[in-house]
Amino acid sequence: MPRIYIYHKRECDVKKCTALKLGKLRLAEIVYNIRGIPRGSLLLYPFCENVLSPGDKEIVSRGALAAIDCSWNQFQSERIPRSLAQRKLPFLLAANPVNYSVPYRLSTLEALAAALYIMGFAEDSSLLLSKAKWGAAFLTLNAEPLSLYSKAKSQEEIREIEREYLSLYGVTNHEGKS
Repeated sequence: MPRIYIYHKRECDVKKCTALKLGKLRLAEIVYNIRGIPRGSLLLYPFCENVLSPGDKEIVSRGALAAIDCSWNQFQSERIPRSLAQRKLPFLLAANPVNYSVPYRLSTLEALAAALYIMGFAEDSSLLLSKAKWGAAFLTLNAEPLSLYSKAKSQEEIREIEREYLSLYGVTNHEGKS
């Protein structure tokens, strides 16, 4: 499994926090400052331009995969170090109980698992999802798009697939948040 880091902003209910659960299970390292993420890592960041693709596997294999755990309703943009490659996830549906079936409203665990799956780490993705009661539901809800994204040859191909799902689900006001 690639190394996983989570920048935790301490804005959530600790009893429901999937990031802290991954840390407790030693599946991720929790850091409380963004500079705690190793240089050369890939950061899942929903406000960037570039979408995650299978080609990003090399970055994660050399560095690490990282995510920000925070309340996106309270999120204030902060400076992301240039040493981190930023990628956003394409269209996916949440399976967590708080945002079930809502596009882009993934928990940190779902976001990391989706990224792993898209980059070709399907077994590692399944391992993370097995730690949540609703993990299997995430794979069921997103089986087709995850499969298509994981076979895409470029970011443009990912965007084409995403446009099809946005149209299919009638999502018109997409802000890129996950």
